[in-house]
Amino acid sequence: MAMMRLRREDPRIVGSFRLHRRLGAGGMGVVYLGSDRRGQRVALKVIRPDLAEDQEFRSRFAREVSAARRIRGGCTARLVAADLEAERPWFATQYVPGPSLHDRVAEEGALRAADVATIGAALSEGLVAVHEAGVVHRDLKPSNILLSPKGPRIIDFGIAWATGASTLTHVGTAVGSPGFLAPEQVRGAAVTPATDVFSLGATLAYAAMADSPFGHGSSEVMLYRVVHEEPQLHGVPDALAPLIRACLAKDPEDRPSTLQLSMRLKEIAAREAQGLPVSRPPVQRDRTEERNAVRPTERYTDRDVPGRGPERGAERGAERGADRGQGRGPGPSSRPSAGPRTGGRPATRPGARTTSTGRRPANPRLLRQRLFVFVVVTLVVALGIAAAQALQG
Repeated sequence: MAMMRLRREDPRIVGSFRLHRRLGAGGMGVVYLGSDRRGQRVALKVIRPDLAEDQEFRSRFAREVSAARRIRGGCTARLVAADLEAERPWFATQYVPGPSLHDRVAEEGALRAADVATIGAALSEGLVAVHEAGVVHRDLKPSNILLSPKGPRIIDFGIAWATGASTLTHVGTAVGSPGFLAPEQVRGAAVTPATDVFSLGATLAYAAMADSPFGHGSSEVMLYRVVHEEPQLHGVPDALAPLIRACLAKDPEDRPSTLQLSMRLKEIAAREAQGLPVSRPPVQRDRTEERNAVRPTERYTDRDVPGRGPERGAERGAERGADRGQGRGPGPSSRPSAGPRTGGRPATRPGARTTSTGRRPANPRLLRQRLFVFVVVTLVVALGIAAAQALQG
């Protein structure tokens, strides 16, 4: 993160923190790099003087700081301290070393699909904790994501922005970055967790393309595109494009939840890291299997039983011939077996034995049973004859 020297008008001490450098300036005020007596470094934001005089602003600021204290999770910059009653209200968050996502893309270009998915999975998981605390970020964009050595961190929650401040303030003017605002923000509707999902989708598209999915232009043009036109995702990898497009749905109800987004992005990151192809449903294979499974008995009879394929074919041919008025079908010897051929002979199941006539030999067990019955009957008849002759004698 770029740092600048303190200016003459900048304070040197705020609360218990000593200020060292300027980190940047925004709509709410100036952000400084500071440290406490223990050496803990913080990013400290001091509110602009004109906003500090607005009592309504102070009330909203107090409510939002209270909500921000409830956020737990490793993907956000933790709120360290705040003074709501100071002449110029301020708050300090944990300092996160590392460039912003915006700066990284500006310097190195579009990120790989695996990197985009990994960053997105961590961010969406962080948003789960944010939303569970009852907070909506409302200004998620590449410059508000810092890439620290321990992973991405979400910063600058726009703590003082109430619902109206993240939407149109008057016709043609919006607070925030137009290319990353959700349609409901532009329309002035209530923000929800789905609002952050839209902004995260636009942010991931930027990381994958090194460009905004809604192009460039004036604020009015960008806001119109966000509300009325579809995003341009031609440079987004195929593995990410469907999910990002779902995040950028105009209707908040059509967007995935942050939990669903986190799980799906983790899957994509794992597959991309291993170099596996994009997972797609095997539609054609499923249809073929379903079609073949309709009549399994028929498939077994026609293909697997030796000598039965031609007979079933002849029977079917006779039936079709009768329907056409031909009277009879082809004879058994006029049609080859339905099964595959090997060396000019019908294929048989593994282990099946056939004779030279193409028929199976008699079952040995059945032959033994018949022989046993024959012997028993013969003995009984012989004994009966012997007994009759003895009686006559």
